[in-house]
Amino acid sequence: MEEKLTERLYELFIQHPEVTTDSRRCPAGSMFFALKGESFDGNYFAAKALETGSAVAVVDDSAVVPAGDERYVLVPDVLQALQALAAHHRRQFKGPVLQVTGTNGKTTTKELLAAVLSRRYRVLYTQGNLNNHIGVPLTLLRLRPEHELAIIETGANHPGEIAFLTDIVQPDYGLITNVGRAHLEGFGSFEGVKRTKGELYDFLGQKPTAQLFVNASSKDILGMLAERDIDINTGKCIVYAHEGEKTDALCYGAVMRCDPMLHIRWTGRDGVSYEAATQLIGDYNLDNVLAAVAAGLHFGISAKDIAAALEGYHPSLGRSEYRKTVHNELIIDAYNANLTSMMAALANFRNIEQPKKMVILGDMRELGTASEAAHKTVVEAVFDGGRIERAWFVGENFEEALKGVCKPDGIEITCFKDVEAVKQEIEKTQPDGWLILIKGSNSTKLHQLPDIL
Repeated sequence: MEEKLTERLYELFIQHPEVTTDSRRCPAGSMFFALKGESFDGNYFAAKALETGSAVAVVDDSAVVPAGDERYVLVPDVLQALQALAAHHRRQFKGPVLQVTGTNGKTTTKELLAAVLSRRYRVLYTQGNLNNHIGVPLTLLRLRPEHELAIIETGANHPGEIAFLTDIVQPDYGLITNVGRAHLEGFGSFEGVKRTKGELYDFLGQKPTAQLFVNASSKDILGMLAERDIDINTGKCIVYAHEGEKTDALCYGAVMRCDPMLHIRWTGRDGVSYEAATQLIGDYNLDNVLAAVAAGLHFGISAKDIAAALEGYHPSLGRSEYRKTVHNELIIDAYNANLTSMMAALANFRNIEQPKKMVILGDMRELGTASEAAHKTVVEAVFDGGRIERAWFVGENFEEALKGVCKPDGIEITCFKDVEAVKQEIEKTQPDGWLILIKGSNSTKLHQLPDIL
């Protein structure tokens, strides 16, 4: 985007610092950016946005601009203009910016980081999962003079996306939660996933003052750092690890129990141990919690405040959420699913002591050629080791995976075409007295089930 045009937009932004891309929600005095989608063109809603509250409309179709109406700003590409404006605004911010990415746990980790760091600082952080090429610029444009620290979540489905977003975010700190087998359709392979997530390390490695929060208990993370000649034993890295790891970490942690809520212990460099009883489900959340502990310690948050923040955080958006209903106890992790997260959720679920255990698992999407093998692996994991009495599989991928698989005795198995079929079954048979794990890709819509279970 031409520099002079970005400067002009920034002058308007200073006067009208609230940005919207939705013509149905145009706060008074806001700037409306007329983005395009597969089924809509925001240019045709610019007039409506101006009528309902916006003071400025940024468009890229001259046909919608009335002659002499200075409320319209015509640009070559609205999306690029939004991204360039956000990048320029971020460069005016003098506080530390922490960028979070990873295959699993990045949203939970971001939320935990925000909970901990907000104990001392005025923090801007990504709302929900607005972590893509539109959400990241919109988040950065929410930066205000009162903010002291920013936490920006970034996601990716294809190679190059993290590099692109990192160039906008310009982070001072970076954290990769983990790398797993997700979005393989876009990345091509697990190695493609690691290369793309590692684009954050590529940027931070070249920025002398930047630092990385590093999970030293992840062999994949350590391997990615080694490939880039980044030594975790230098001041470049702020290290956290599981108890027992032979590394110089800022903090070490361990699961004390998970019944089903995760209760952890961490020990800092002073040798003093602390505990926190979180409201998170799953021992696989230990790494997410430890990342928040490490960030808290690094930024001067007291152990007491760290523990209070961890214990006060309640997960939402269907991530590692525990809910007790009139009929059942639910573990809801239905926002996303891939082979790595599915296997971790099943392993944790199997270890929970409960007399009646049931799973409702939806298809894992965007796995490409690895999809068939991944779904069979999950089916075999459900069948292996017992302790699950009822299994409902949802979607055509699981239906295919069940073919030819030896079904063990002692487990009731049902396959459903979609979530609507599951709803009908619940209406007819209403499960009662079960501990139920609900997990699947967001597109399977299993998040519709908790309210009727």
